[in-house]
Amino acid sequence: MSNVQVWSAGLVIPITAPSVMDGAVAVKDGRIEHVGARDWVLETLAERGLSYSERHFDGVLLPGLVNAHTHLQYTGMAEVGVKQYRGMPDWISGFNAVYDAGGLDWGKDASTGAHMLLEAGTTSAADVVTDPEAASALHNAGLHGVAYWEVMDWTNDDWKERGPATVEKALDAMPTPPAVGISPHAPYSLEADPLLDLPDLARRRGVRLHIHLGESHSEAEWAEGRTGELSDLWRTGDSSSFTAMRARGGGFSATQFVDQLGVLGPDCHVAHGVYMTADDRRRLRSRSTAVALCPRSNRVIGLDAPPVAAYLNEGNMIAVGTDSLSSSPSLDVMEDVAVLFDIARNQGYRASDLARRLLNAATLGGAWAMGLATGPDRVGQLQAGAVADLCVIDVPVSDITGSIEDVVRYGAGRQVETVIAGQVRFSRDGSLR
Repeated sequence: MSNVQVWSAGLVIPITAPSVMDGAVAVKDGRIEHVGARDWVLETLAERGLSYSERHFDGVLLPGLVNAHTHLQYTGMAEVGVKQYRGMPDWISGFNAVYDAGGLDWGKDASTGAHMLLEAGTTSAADVVTDPEAASALHNAGLHGVAYWEVMDWTNDDWKERGPATVEKALDAMPTPPAVGISPHAPYSLEADPLLDLPDLARRRGVRLHIHLGESHSEAEWAEGRTGELSDLWRTGDSSSFTAMRARGGGFSATQFVDQLGVLGPDCHVAHGVYMTADDRRRLRSRSTAVALCPRSNRVIGLDAPPVAAYLNEGNMIAVGTDSLSSSPSLDVMEDVAVLFDIARNQGYRASDLARRLLNAATLGGAWAMGLATGPDRVGQLQAGAVADLCVIDVPVSDITGSIEDVVRYGAGRQVETVIAGQVRFSRDGSLR
């Protein structure tokens, strides 16, 4: 029996190295041994005395996709996500109607969602978990990523009485692997004390943070309400919550508010980032905080498009997420990548590197967002020593530049094989040799 598995394809896109026509990836014991031109990879294996078997595809081979924001437990609420809404309050009403009706099986639905990720070429995900029944979805499916325990609807008084202990207990009960993190839901669903304490709680435990931010119109900056300095916020009576500040006419954005509380940082990534001023985007960059863009979810809810061109031009770290089926038509991150391409062009981004940068966002960008881009267990890239997470997309291969753009614009729904740690976890009909 061979002890090395080779995946070869018409085009290999390593993300962290130049793309290779007629390329190959050699995998041994769940990790990548070699990446490069197919002839060179096979010759190198022969020189090392390593036998191999080969799976060949005529399409494109790239790192496993990374879905940087989803809620797998809401997979059973697809009837909500296929409709169109007039904004966040309208969507919340539609969501609550289905949620409150009951009859949903969070564990089963989350498991179904995890298998949908595999079919979509996703090998790592940032899954926000609200109910403990859904906590094992990534674990049971063998997916990489981070399962984030969601914390929401805490007042300052209730939090001081029992909040930290409640969160600690929930985190202790979550299965590993993959990694576990904390998701303070949003500035408008938590008062200030939990938003102040949760980052410290996460950092003492060495786990990551993930927060919805800049998703709602209500989180945008109100320039006319910008009185005084942000640092003076704590010397006023307006700091009990973001909602209280808004009620008093305070104009600081939600991003400015949570930055003041210490939420942002290199161990945190945010979801959506739609209503972000230049100052908000600068804050994300200065804190090395990535943003997971979910444009289809924004469209369903009735929100504006995220400032994709600004994020790219200004150098923000971006990732891509689908959100859940309660606000998105599918869990295929390539659908969102295609939408982001069109948004960026419509917003004036004309550089020729757009497709490459969006593929980076859907792979390495998501890995960076979850702290999985470096170290021995790194993902989102095809390089020697990295975990062998792969995705094959069946698009015609012509030249490198044209094929990369074709993957970005037309790759959704054309994933034919998903590999996690060297094991085929999903395979459609591929051309095998």
